Amino acid sequence: MQDANFCINLKDKKMKLEFLGASGGEVTGSKFLITTVEGNKILLDCGMYQGKGLETDSMNRDLGFDPREIDVLLLSHAHIDHSGLIPYIYTLGFNGKIYCTSATRDLCSIMLADSGKIQEADIYQFNKKRARQNLPPVEPIFTMKDAHESMKLFFTSPYDKPFDIFPNVSVEFKDTGHILGGSSIVLRIRENNKVKTLLYTSDVGRYNKKILKDPTSNLPQADYIICESTYGNRLHSTIEEAEEQLMLIVKDACAKRRGKLIIPSFAIGRSQEIIYALHRLHKEKNLPDVEIFVDSPLAVSATDIYRLHRECFNDEMNEFIDEVSDPFGFNKLHYIRTIEDSKKLNIYNKPCVIISASGMMEAGRVKHHLANNISNPRTTILSVGYCAPTTLGARIMRGDKTVSIFGNKYKVKAHLESIDSYSGHADYLELLQYLSVQNPKKVKKFFVVHGDDESREGFKEKLEETGFKKVSLPLHKESVKL
Repeated sequence: MQDANFCINLKDKKMKLEFLGASGGEVTGSKFLITTVEGNKILLDCGMYQGKGLETDSMNRDLGFDPREIDVLLLSHAHIDHSGLIPYIYTLGFNGKIYCTSATRDLCSIMLADSGKIQEADIYQFNKKRARQNLPPVEPIFTMKDAHESMKLFFTSPYDKPFDIFPNVSVEFKDTGHILGGSSIVLRIRENNKVKTLLYTSDVGRYNKKILKDPTSNLPQADYIICESTYGNRLHSTIEEAEEQLMLIVKDACAKRRGKLIIPSFAIGRSQEIIYALHRLHKEKNLPDVEIFVDSPLAVSATDIYRLHRECFNDEMNEFIDEVSDPFGFNKLHYIRTIEDSKKLNIYNKPCVIISASGMMEAGRVKHHLANNISNPRTTILSVGYCAPTTLGARIMRGDKTVSIFGNKYKVKAHLESIDSYSGHADYLELLQYLSVQNPKKVKKFFVVHGDDESREGFKEKLEETGFKKVSLPLHKESVKL
């Protein structure tokens, strides 16, 4: 009788989807929790909120779930706004398996440790201030050691190879072309003798990029879709235009202005794209005779990992490798590893290019380069990616005359440039292209996430024009039955 009652109860139940991050107009902190009718808890990504200063600490600690109850974590890619809280939930008792691609695991091994190092450094400075106020110290959200230990939970699977995580649940990773190893996640969940297919796009990359393969068109028909909308109301210029822009900006900054060109860049993905583009321009003799410095330990390590994963590269990139051996190395390019060598760039008075993290200018060595050069009118600052509205990068690029860096005020006299084509995120036409294999009439619910309010609302309109019905803009901590 107990078994029969259990079966009857299951028929009355539906799986539950909870939006615990990158929802309600937030662009970071991706976390989506699925609870099956059998009670299995599957977490899609476990990202860190970024770009809101001290506010992000409390947001990151407020998970919305008990890590000890999570059975499996499915990780789409290594970016910190998708992976960054893995060490934190590990410290709180999460001991389930983390599934991702092998490239994602390799990148996480350096990115999470780097994030832990940043947490420790930030909390050290914060506790010094608390000590002066006779307040007790606080602990970092996680440490480097926590990050290293959490890596034992990682298991990998290649693209396009379904695998079971429970008897009634299979998973498949699909290439998004967003960053190395980046994937959409397809879940097939058998429930009451029916299979429900859920597609979590995660971050979708652009088409016709120079390094990575295009986002795959090999997607199954989905019943439910969770889709990003970072650029859901905007269009990018082409990649070819980006390379032309980059060439002109380098020439203007270094040959005409005779100053430093500072390129704040995400260490993973964007830095490698810029390096590769500069290599191509150098090979074609389209660059001035200047030195190029990559001043980001994380970018240096990430570039080494890129070299290991040719399976993620497109045909053009692999042909270039066959020709030059190392696409991320040429005689004018220098990787800066030590703090001492980084400091030497402050007194380097010749025109040069400095590529340094972070892309939003909130952390990393780039802040030191900005502090030393932002008030020099010969300096050029080139933004090559998205900056959340509250970040230092956003304040600089919107034209603030004065900005605070390390607690000191600096006048912004540097020349400002931006190239949006290097974005790792698809614009709305590219997102619609990625979704074009779906029959909108067969999609029961479509959830738009990972975008600010304008982007989400704009993309919702585009989806409805394309024929998708029941398009939802979920709120933070909203829960729905599927």
